[in-house]
Amino acid sequence: MAKYARLRERVQRELPEVTLLEAPAAADAQLLLAHDEGYVRRVVAGGLSPAEQRAIGFPWSAPMVERSRRSVGATLAACAAADRGGVAVNLAGGTHHARRDRGQGYCVFNDVAIAALRLAAEHPGARVAIIDLDVHQGDGTAAIVGASGQVFTLSLHGERNFPARKVDGHIDVGLPDGTGDQQYLDALDEALARMLARFAPTFLIYLAGADPHEGDRLGRLALTFDGLRARDSRVFGLAARLRAPVAVTMAGGYGHDIDTTVQVHLNTVHCAWAHWLHCRATGAQEARVG
Repeated sequence: MAKYARLRERVQRELPEVTLLEAPAAADAQLLLAHDEGYVRRVVAGGLSPAEQRAIGFPWSAPMVERSRRSVGATLAACAAADRGGVAVNLAGGTHHARRDRGQGYCVFNDVAIAALRLAAEHPGARVAIIDLDVHQGDGTAAIVGASGQVFTLSLHGERNFPARKVDGHIDVGLPDGTGDQQYLDALDEALARMLARFAPTFLIYLAGADPHEGDRLGRLALTFDGLRARDSRVFGLAARLRAPVAVTMAGGYGHDIDTTVQVHLNTVHCAWAHWLHCRATGAQEARVG
């Protein structure tokens, strides 16, 4: 999507201190942490059926496979960088509708589930909280990681939005159409408190969707720029209190004006940069996943 190129250009221009790296391509072994071998083989070899391609939302092509691998690789790299420095951002990613055996909703591979399961496999003491604040419920993520005692899913989403059939995660908060800043932030505060009462995260993966914005074509909520900045601040504030690394993905955003979507994402990157400066000043960059 064009928004990713525009976002990268603006980060490069407005945050020159931020290090931008090319996303690595995830290997098959990494994809298999969350996906069935047969599904991975069909994607890689171009064997997806017409119905499978319709469910994903775009046709198969070799560039599609490469882009999907790199989206996963970027989230894996962001997790590794966050473990070293406190915070890192994938300027794409958040493909949370992909299931173990299929893609859907413009999602081919589930980068968030793969990253969380890799953290859990490599760090037996890890407790990974996935905070999904895209406007759509993270059904694929919940379906894939639900059996892992090391991974906790929290989703705050539009109740009447896609997917029609939700998959129960650990905490799911469905919001009515038209939800504005204060109602949203109150619901987020309550959900985060409930999560902390049940789970003690050592690592956060944050899906910072731009689609709750009032100008989004698909979002159906009514958050302002200020409300979304406050949302981001709450997540980074939680990471600071926990002294836990946080890896960020951009997730969805479908504004009537693409520049509006890019601005929401850029505001999240600004907030992440401020959090990194805080980590460096306080020594929190020495935090480790567990």
